[in-house]
Amino acid sequence: MLLQRIGNRGIRLGTLFERAASRHPANILILDHDLDLAPDLGRRTTVAELAELVAEQASRLWEARVRPGERVVVHKSDSFDITLLACAISRIGAVPVLLSPQLDGSTVVELMRRADRPHLVTDQAKLDASLPGTVFDLAESVLLTSGRHDRAVALADFAGVRRIAAVTMPADHPALITHTSGTTGIPKLAVHTGATLQARYRPQRLVLEPVVRGREAVAMHVSFVHSRLFTALAISLLRGFPIVVLSDSDPARAADLFTRIRPGILEAHPNTFMRWESLADDPRGPLANVKLFSSTFDAIHPRTVHRLLHASRRRAPLFGQLYGQSEVGPTVVRAFTRRRAPDADGRCVGRPFPGMTDVRVVSRGGRPPSETDPGYIEVRSDGRIKTYLGEPERYAQQLSDGWWRMGDVGYRTKWGCLHLLDREVDLIPGFGSTLAVEDTLFAKLDDLTEVIIVPGADGTAVPVVCTKDDKPLDREAWHGAVAGLPAMAEPVQWRLADLPQTATTKIKRLELAKRLTAAGPAE
Repeated sequence: MLLQRIGNRGIRLGTLFERAASRHPANILILDHDLDLAPDLGRRTTVAELAELVAEQASRLWEARVRPGERVVVHKSDSFDITLLACAISRIGAVPVLLSPQLDGSTVVELMRRADRPHLVTDQAKLDASLPGTVFDLAESVLLTSGRHDRAVALADFAGVRRIAAVTMPADHPALITHTSGTTGIPKLAVHTGATLQARYRPQRLVLEPVVRGREAVAMHVSFVHSRLFTALAISLLRGFPIVVLSDSDPARAADLFTRIRPGILEAHPNTFMRWESLADDPRGPLANVKLFSSTFDAIHPRTVHRLLHASRRRAPLFGQLYGQSEVGPTVVRAFTRRRAPDADGRCVGRPFPGMTDVRVVSRGGRPPSETDPGYIEVRSDGRIKTYLGEPERYAQQLSDGWWRMGDVGYRTKWGCLHLLDREVDLIPGFGSTLAVEDTLFAKLDDLTEVIIVPGADGTAVPVVCTKDDKPLDREAWHGAVAGLPAMAEPVQWRLADLPQTATTKIKRLELAKRLTAAGPAE
């Protein structure tokens, strides 16, 4: 779209920390964990120190014979150095391919095949525990961030090598490869360019400027392999915001950290915010200073929004919801205030960014899309990836004259607001919106920490529920809550930790449905 294209020189990940350090050298970044690449650096560091670390690692990769245009898979134990490695790889003109630490070995092998003999950056822990020996046959070289292995080379062995100047690649050159969530099978590899990432950065920066005018500490819990983290970092680093990066979403640990740091902006995935609802009851007020809550790419339950906003003591806090996808970035935005009720319509996800993104809803059966007969949601944005690596035909299937099919169904109101009702693959015939019913149940039952409605073996809607501290579900309260809702089977209670999840903590609904069917009827 026009406003995404004007002056778009690409996001330039390789020099991101260097440029930020030139503007705000004393700005700080705080971690809740140690870096495998530099454990002695500590958990409180300056942007200038991180810029130096990125440049040092880039030089080591060059000495390890990584060259411009080559792909480098990063699959290692969870840590912010995944992000730093991506910047270091980009700094020498190579292309980082980021694979979640949560992926199993066989999935990593398949994605490495698609990457066509990439270099592999990993660690001893992954090689010992989950990666099969096949990776050595598929990789041009195997480099370690920590530990030792007979068939790999430690990056630490290249300490002190000659510093390599940054390599500038064209804005339309592949700059980053991430993978999709994999909720429907093996993840796809999404190819971003510097220009597409910059096209995502611009609308988010423009929306943030009038909301946050001063300097605020930003706390982030976003998957280190998610494209959203790079645009969020760019906005915060270049504005000189102090940054707190979390690898652990445990509510108790997050509460302790936020009580000390007092973030003014909180960025996380929807399921993380759901876990953090309990922070609203903490007498220390860990969320008291939050001006802006920002949720990444998926709709969020109104109860969660309500509780978090009322935990802030700022005069007019906002909850910003971005609807989008790994393939296109954020395309629709909506902001909520404290006036939003916990039982509000959670399906309204907002409107496109004017002049930057667009959205339409296409009929599924010839009738105008509506709440009772939703259509296919399609979007247009210059932030769209260029292809699926190794699967161009699947990419082409999603495109229609520049419009990208999101895989969701919904409708637009007469005021232009987009309502997201369900994923296409999750539709249960005759049931209506499973997401809307889940919103209603969350609003009525405070003890729920998760509820997912999936089809059973006979097509009946089956609610899978999780409760606080895994307490037995209050059946009487449940039956009161479902009165007036579409017919469902009796609820099946699971532990939250047992639900199949993606790298961004989304529930894999298809896999959950398969597990329920395999388990048979509950006793």
